Amino acid sequence: MIHFKAIGKIMGALLMLLGLLMLPGVGFSLYYESGDEISLIAAAIVSGLIGAILFFSFSKQDQNIRKREGYMIVSVSWFLMSIFGMLPYLISGTIPNVADALFETVSGLTTTGASILTDIEVIPKGILFWRSMTQWIGGLGIIVLTVAIFPLLGIGGIELFVAESPGPTSDKLHPRIRETAKRLWYIYVGLTFAAGLLYFLGGMDFYDAVNHALTTMATGGFSTKNSSMAYYDGPFIQYTAILFMFLAGTNFTVIYFSLTGKFDRVFRSDEFKAYATTIILLGIGLSIPIYFISGLEYEKAFRDTLFQVVSLITTTGFVSADYTRYHIGITLIFFMLLFMGGSAGSTAGGIKFVRHLAFFKNSWLEFKRIVHPRAVVPLKINGDRVTGKIITHIMNFLLIYLMIFVMGSIVLTIMGYDILTSFGAVATCLGNVGPGIGKVGPVDNFSFFSPTAKVFLSFIMLLGRLELYTILILFTPYFWRTN
Repeated sequence: MIHFKAIGKIMGALLMLLGLLMLPGVGFSLYYESGDEISLIAAAIVSGLIGAILFFSFSKQDQNIRKREGYMIVSVSWFLMSIFGMLPYLISGTIPNVADALFETVSGLTTTGASILTDIEVIPKGILFWRSMTQWIGGLGIIVLTVAIFPLLGIGGIELFVAESPGPTSDKLHPRIRETAKRLWYIYVGLTFAAGLLYFLGGMDFYDAVNHALTTMATGGFSTKNSSMAYYDGPFIQYTAILFMFLAGTNFTVIYFSLTGKFDRVFRSDEFKAYATTIILLGIGLSIPIYFISGLEYEKAFRDTLFQVVSLITTTGFVSADYTRYHIGITLIFFMLLFMGGSAGSTAGGIKFVRHLAFFKNSWLEFKRIVHPRAVVPLKINGDRVTGKIITHIMNFLLIYLMIFVMGSIVLTIMGYDILTSFGAVATCLGNVGPGIGKVGPVDNFSFFSPTAKVFLSFIMLLGRLELYTILILFTPYFWRTN
């Protein structure tokens, strides 16, 4: 039996927290006199009030959350955050259309970075800060943050952490889930502060530095400038962005081990080695043809190439150059990067490197199994044996991911969009990247899609952010059976 009252209590806590997180934008609104402070306050009051009603109506519910409730809470909470998160846009009139406001909010919370805004720089400062804040909230997951404070609410949260953590990883920073969540957020907040400081020292004003720090560490890609990071064409800011995008796409347990001096654990990570090696090889390898095609100085060609490789692999989606203008072959390679994803346990979306690693290692070992059918040839990652159950789970995930990409692309083509744009839109939304190919390339946006298509793509973004199963399991009869 599903404990709906316990779920209602947690939904209330999340909405109150969401309301509080709307308020920092009021300070920027007042400072810049952008006139949107009332909208933010009104949205915060509505979210907080409804959250308080839910929370205190079910305040006596103290059941520990089981896995079934955990998956439902994560799915429903992201839906509710998307609904209430678009209130500042609607109340202020910045984005008056519901489908547009929903798309922008879901894109923020899922750290996708796709946008329907055609002129970002005219958006009021407070609302624009809330837009960046939605990505920072979604970066590591508001659920993980709430897990850290659940003891104050009398609620257990291990199932929530399992359902929300971005990727298949068994590493734990601390045996207690509350301490794990707290350490993840210490790292997240610390790196966000460091990125903002370096952006500021590199020449951004305080407001832009804060916004870009929030969206960089969230691997979100929302910018305060219409031309994204191409606006800041200097090496210092762009290399800073590359560094922190790389860190944000790294498994946070690897970052924790490096900060605590456990470098043997860092270099033992097969995923981290594959992640770093792939970025280095692609950055150097693609910069050579781009150098000859573009006619730029090599440093600029290398920087643009490395920036876009890191931006797409980590699913950040910042833009420093239009990667579709070089050559169709190079465009195809960048399109394929939409299916990579960062490391498991990072803020990045996408398939994740550990799944690719397991797939390719297992496929390679299959040749050996064919030649030696009686031999026991185990798959190992980080020196540990990967069980058959995990391999099956990864293979199923990759198959379902591919099926959703194909079916989603077919749906958009039926709606009347060309196949290249359909491929690009579904791939980038499912991978939570931002830019794609076709009419949704790095210098384009999603404003031309119909309201129906925007709602559909919003659902695709949520599927990708919550690792497919978290939402899809709700549509299966097994989830609702009581025995």
